[in-house]
Amino acid sequence: MKRHLIGFPIVTLIAAMAASVPQLHAHGFHAGMDAPRQASASDRFIVTYRQGSSEARDQGAALQNVSAAVSRSGLDKAVFKDLGLGIRRLYASYVRKLAAGGDLIGVSHSLDDVQARKLMRAIAADPAVLHVERDVRLHALGGSRLAAEVSPRGMSSHHVFPMARWNYGDPRGGANVEKAWELADGKDVVVAVLDTGITRHPGLDLSLADAGYDFTRDPLTSGRDEYGRAAGGWDPGDWSNTPEYEDCFDEPGGEASTWQGTRAAGIVAGLAGGPTGNLGIAYRAKVLPVRVAGHCGAGYLSDITDAIVWAAGGRVRGVPDNKHPAQVITLGVGDRFEDGCTETFSLKSAIAEARLRGAVVIAPAGDFGGDVDLAVPASCPGVIAVAANGIRGGRAGNSSFGSGVALAAPGGGEAADGSAKDLIWSLSNEGATVPADPGYGGSSGTALAAAHVAGAAALVIGAVKQAGLPALDAEQVGKLLVDTARAFPVAPDRPIGAGILDAHAAVMKALGSAAPAESVIPLERGVLRSEPSIAQGQSLLYAIAVPAGARHLHLRTLGGKGDATLYLKSGLAPAVDGANADAISDHAGNNEAIAISRPQPGTWYLRVRAKQAASHLAVQGSYAL
Repeated sequence: MKRHLIGFPIVTLIAAMAASVPQLHAHGFHAGMDAPRQASASDRFIVTYRQGSSEARDQGAALQNVSAAVSRSGLDKAVFKDLGLGIRRLYASYVRKLAAGGDLIGVSHSLDDVQARKLMRAIAADPAVLHVERDVRLHALGGSRLAAEVSPRGMSSHHVFPMARWNYGDPRGGANVEKAWELADGKDVVVAVLDTGITRHPGLDLSLADAGYDFTRDPLTSGRDEYGRAAGGWDPGDWSNTPEYEDCFDEPGGEASTWQGTRAAGIVAGLAGGPTGNLGIAYRAKVLPVRVAGHCGAGYLSDITDAIVWAAGGRVRGVPDNKHPAQVITLGVGDRFEDGCTETFSLKSAIAEARLRGAVVIAPAGDFGGDVDLAVPASCPGVIAVAANGIRGGRAGNSSFGSGVALAAPGGGEAADGSAKDLIWSLSNEGATVPADPGYGGSSGTALAAAHVAGAAALVIGAVKQAGLPALDAEQVGKLLVDTARAFPVAPDRPIGAGILDAHAAVMKALGSAAPAESVIPLERGVLRSEPSIAQGQSLLYAIAVPAGARHLHLRTLGGKGDATLYLKSGLAPAVDGANADAISDHAGNNEAIAISRPQPGTWYLRVRAKQAASHLAVQGSYAL
């Protein structure tokens, strides 16, 4: 399958969309069911045995079971040409136990579609077998992107990026993120981004990058010389336009590294600053990068299922335990199967395990412009399947659709002329192969739409936690996001869910009666406000809007009688006792001051609380540009 990219000369920002429709893949079936009609060559199979069977407990019995199936199928009598080694017979070998419960079994030669179906029928005929499927490659759902990245060096905010935030605030197609920042910031929430890994970028919090993991194993995908996984969630590049990868796609050429994981991470939790301002929806959440896709844009199903379980805090043999279990998992990989998720029991099991551990699992609906019922993992039970809408609120041209879509979110790609104004701008890298300087780029696709929903889910989870409310489970978070979706401004040409993601409405509903009902007193830059009195134990809440680029923020009280304490917090009202405050000033009397260097842009809330009754004190907020 060839992935097509939009190419925009950076000056003209004009191009034409190109898309291909890949063939369906059929890869697995339950015992007793007919074999699939189409599939590619295979040499690895995932076999799930029934609970209580000896094969489920013992790898030797599992291997013996498949070896017997090889004999029953007659493939042990077939001959295979082995390069340089003459003619060899087919035999099975045990690879490993998967975290979700299946067994990965390899065969000594790659089987064509007819041979693979024959073997799977023989395996499934054994009463101990619950399901057998091919260990196929899924593909990174990179959508379309600019052919060239934009460097932050020498770029001003009026260069390209006045349009960069439509996905957050546009009343038609945006996700209403900026209003949500008045209530939530995603603090202390971990979001696992299962994609190509991330690169070093000043717009990303990299504190969990080394704690992440690279689940790609085979050298073709991983780019490493040796077979095996590796510590760290870094993206070394996934280019496919050099000779060693020429067989990856149906069409020649390949492509440069996509840096898709960095793009998704920037949407979920990018830091403030840079030409686009605050890039991340949940900008105080932590991103746990997990590499599941590499060269040729693909990762094996067996590796992806292990990664899902591990990201949620489950154990994977041979991999150190994850000390930062994710509350939210967003997947940037997928494919089309003839019968959707019913063909992959292993993936369904991994997702179910992650949800049992409390993780919200989000997946793109796909960019093939077809029914989401065929998309994997989007069609799997418990997954929030996300379609993409464009700047005008309509369905993105290549976005998949159908009754299985939960909701839409900004993904770009709606404009017929491929306008850059309709793209999603995020963090990226300037390297064509290996990582180079950090950059910014525009792209589109349902993987980016899914990243928006992941960021909103982190806002909801973080807001509930900071408010001291009972935690929501994965089902409740998903329902809340769907229930609060905003109606489409234009009727979609195909069904793409309940509406467009509304982050602010979701956080408001999550907080319910806990949302602050007290009045907020606005502070104007540099203007003193005088308050007549505050009773002992009571407080007044102030707010000041801080623009991007502000270098210093100063809040103070002075004069009058009594004893006041200041609590300051970005994006949220500080608790009455200051328990969640970002900064506190507490001295004898009313003369208090808080100074913040390089403050996050957005709304900052100041609570002035009277430890002793205060009267005639003045309150002032200011910032330097």
